[in-house]
Amino acid sequence: MDRDLPNIKRWVVIYPVYINSKKTVAEGRRISVEKACESPTCAEIGDCCSHFKLPFAIEIDKAYPRDFMQIGRVRVLLKREDGTPFNPAITTRKQLMLKVAELVPRHPGRTKKQEPAASASTAGPSKSGKHGKKKR
Repeated sequence: MDRDLPNIKRWVVIYPVYINSKKTVAEGRRISVEKACESPTCAEIGDCCSHFKLPFAIEIDKAYPRDFMQIGRVRVLLKREDGTPFNPAITTRKQLMLKVAELVPRHPGRTKKQEPAASASTAGPSKSGKHGKKKR
């Protein structure tokens, strides 16, 4: 396996901050807010890489240099030793960030989390709307 894949230090690094719509460019976001996704995790980015059939490695113990509280990063191998891409649709790190940011909101773990939150938020205001001031 070591002969098939080159040294992991030469792989492209993707920090979740790069595609986080809640961050500013000064804080580390690398794509536009419209195309970015909200609070991605390393696991979600890794799942997207496996969906695109790209070799990846999640490094949990690493932190983002600008904000050391942002823990975790994903290393991705875009091209083989001979220079041919693993996925012809993704040849650059910018394309990778855009495709991953497009796919993360549809991640199975994320859609399950959002359904209960959405129903709870719609139930909250409807209750308070029914009951107004108490009449005496």
